[in-house]
Amino acid sequence: MKLTIKATFFPRAIVFAAIVFTASVVCFAKETALNYLTSGVPDAASLLAPPPLIDSAEQAADMDEVRAVYHAASDADKQAAYSEKKFTVFNFTGAVGSFFVETNLPKTAAFFAKVQSDAETVTDLGKDYFHRPRPYVTDTNLANGKLEKSFSYPSGHSTESMVLALVLADLIPEKHDAIIAHARLMGWHRVQIARHYPTDIYAGRVLAQAIVKQMKKDDDYKKELSEAAAEIESARKIAPNN
Repeated sequence: MKLTIKATFFPRAIVFAAIVFTASVVCFAKETALNYLTSGVPDAASLLAPPPLIDSAEQAADMDEVRAVYHAASDADKQAAYSEKKFTVFNFTGAVGSFFVETNLPKTAAFFAKVQSDAETVTDLGKDYFHRPRPYVTDTNLANGKLEKSFSYPSGHSTESMVLALVLADLIPEKHDAIIAHARLMGWHRVQIARHYPTDIYAGRVLAQAIVKQMKKDDDYKKELSEAAAEIESARKIAPNN
């Protein structure tokens, strides 16, 4: 039997496929839009060692530390951790000085928002590659507060906060130690509420260094970093006790 297909079928099918493909590309581009990085560099999947295997002694030790840290954490520690669910570079105001607020520093705020967005994109790709369940998924007794649905390794909070800290420390080197210490604390807070394993936090710190190293090669990054430096210096000059 001879099969007859109307000539009009192919153009319509092609148009439909093109629309679907274009929409997919646009969505993907939005999800992976980068400011100061090239797509795939750095790549968490190739840079980081894999997390502990699910049934390994290393995983058991990692989980034991989560339980110990979670149960030892004070209410103040946990409240601080909850308050940092969403954060920006201005979480570092206490480490830097009272002048360091968004209303004083609009260019700096915009610059660091781009920096953090890039760090988030790289980290999320790593999470989706490694697919490590969060501690409270493996041990439901650790569930508390509003829980995240994303994967655990590497820690987004650890990566992003350390990226912000490393860049901010370049801008305000005399506050370097206080800035880095605050980023480390923000990462550790995530273990205190059982959102992450210690190894997630350590991996985030390693990834952060690679991200900043790569950003420093970008011309737009250099330009906007310089603009942020000038804005910060101006704000400091007019602020009391800074």
